[in-house]
Amino acid sequence: MDAQIADAVSCIAGGGVAAIPTDTLYGLAADALNADAVERVFAVKGRPADLPLPVLVSDWAQVAQVANLGDSVGGLARRLASRFWPGSLTLVLPAMAGLPVRLTAGRDTIAVRMPDHPAPLALCRRLGRPITGTSANPSGEPDVTDAAELRRRLGHLVDGMITCGPAPQGQASTIVAVSDTGLSLLREGALAYSDILATLS
Repeated sequence: MDAQIADAVSCIAGGGVAAIPTDTLYGLAADALNADAVERVFAVKGRPADLPLPVLVSDWAQVAQVANLGDSVGGLARRLASRFWPGSLTLVLPAMAGLPVRLTAGRDTIAVRMPDHPAPLALCRRLGRPITGTSANPSGEPDVTDAAELRRRLGHLVDGMITCGPAPQGQASTIVAVSDTGLSLLREGALAYSDILATLS
């Protein structure tokens, strides 16, 4: 895996897009703070311009690179992260100013997750910043959980690929918005919302 990780780091650091495994699905990884790289993700995926991209992080310091963490939001988000990260919980948080417009689709929030998979964690650590984490499938088509299928469908469009390491589990993450008023469920996935709420009672 080390050789593929090193190649992917070089690819992403140079503004490219790599297809990588995560704990949930295969994803498209690019430098989340590089506007041109974010644009490439949209081109590879054929993603509608009004849909923001989620980002993946390896530690809480990287969350602070993209999210504006006030006292109430930051405290609640960190409480959830300490319980469910790394794992299949995506937190939608207030976005930092100055992020690439296409990353947030012009919204004032950003979706952040720490995946439970060595490949994206290693990429984030070596790059020192968040990477994009949208699923590696053309928009509107089924998710990809098989490496051979990934190569067939996107191998000619991406600049790099990681196919070693644990295979994705095949179920998308649960997405929860965190605000000053509390939590709201945006999508229930691999993690039950009832389990999230139970940690706050």
